[in-house]
Amino acid sequence: MAIAATVEKYLKEQHVPYDVLPHMRTGSSIRSATAAHVSPHRVAKAVLLEDEQGYVMAVLPADRHVHLGTLRRELGRRLGLATEQEIANLFRDCDVGAIPPLGEAYGLTVVVDDELMGESDIYFEAGDHEELIHVRREDFLRLLPHARYARFSTSAY
Repeated sequence: MAIAATVEKYLKEQHVPYDVLPHMRTGSSIRSATAAHVSPHRVAKAVLLEDEQGYVMAVLPADRHVHLGTLRRELGRRLGLATEQEIANLFRDCDVGAIPPLGEAYGLTVVVDDELMGESDIYFEAGDHEELIHVRREDFLRLLPHARYARFSTSAY
């Protein structure tokens, strides 16, 4: 599989320059970082959450976990993890487990962890398990113009 069609179209529409970094097939963002020889803290992963109001995409470094309690308080919502089937239905052009952190391209509300904003370059899943997309932080921010920013993650180690 190549870059997800929605992602490629969105990058072009937003006039964001990017590089594609191929790597050995992996099953998670943190493993993709290792396979691509990129710091996992520079890899933005997406976690899809939901409640009665709808879906929210949480974007954070691959080496961190969502602290649901903190995020619930921050957003004033009772969020829980979306199911694999819900994710597959929303991201039809992506492999399961390789969703890109560009929620706005898919019509989703996005919240970005402040921890990611200290990086000058951001990498993220292209929609498959074999490629990362590389953009500058400034361009990544342009891809998420309506995102909310907060500190809601904890270390995975």
